[in-house]
Amino acid sequence: MGNTDKFEMIANRYDTPERIQIAKVSSDAIREYLVDAKSKNAIDFGCGTGLVGMDLLNDFNSMLFLDTSQNMINQIKQKISDFNIQNADTLCFDFEQEGLSDLHADYIFMAQVLLHIPDVEFVLSRLFDVLNEGGHLLIVDFNKNEKVVSDIVHNGFNRDELTDMMTKIGYRNIQSKTFYTGNKIFMGQDASMFILDAQK
Repeated sequence: MGNTDKFEMIANRYDTPERIQIAKVSSDAIREYLVDAKSKNAIDFGCGTGLVGMDLLNDFNSMLFLDTSQNMINQIKQKISDFNIQNADTLCFDFEQEGLSDLHADYIFMAQVLLHIPDVEFVLSRLFDVLNEGGHLLIVDFNKNEKVVSDIVHNGFNRDELTDMMTKIGYRNIQSKTFYTGNKIFMGQDASMFILDAQK
C-alpha cells in the first residue's frame, strides 16, 4: 500500500493527541452506521496503530486489524496483549500485491487510508470481494481540497466521483456526509472529513 515505508518509521510515535482525537471523531462517525454489529465481524483496513478499531472493538463480535506496515501491526499486537483483548487478530498484508480469497467480513472500515492508495478503484474492488453479501464498507476520509498539493497522497475525494466509481464496482445504497471540519488537519491545511457507507 502507498507510503508503507513512511509508516514503518513513525509507528512507535504515531499516537499523538491530534491523531487520537481525529480517530475518536472517526470512530464515533462509523458507529452511527452500524446495525446489529455485535454479532458481526469487522476488518480495520489500513489500521495503523489501531486507534479507530480499538475504539470500536466492543461494537463487534470480532475484529481483524490489517495493515501493510509490520511495525504498525506490532504496535497493535502490543495493545492486544497489554489489555488482554480476546476478540481481535492482526494481519500484515498488502492488497495491492496479492489477493486473499479466504478473507471475509461483514463490515470493513478504512479511516484516512484511501488517500494513501494510488489505485483507488482496484483496492475498492478487492474489498468488495471480501465483503459478505449485505456487508458494509465504511470510508472516512478528506473531502477534496485544492489547497493540498502532494505527490504522495490524494488531495481528498470528490464524493460524487467516488460514489460513481463504487456503483460501477457493484456497491449499492451508497450514502455520505461531511461530519467534521478542523484546522490544519490535512497536510497543514484546514479541511473537512466525510464518511461514506456502501453496501454489497
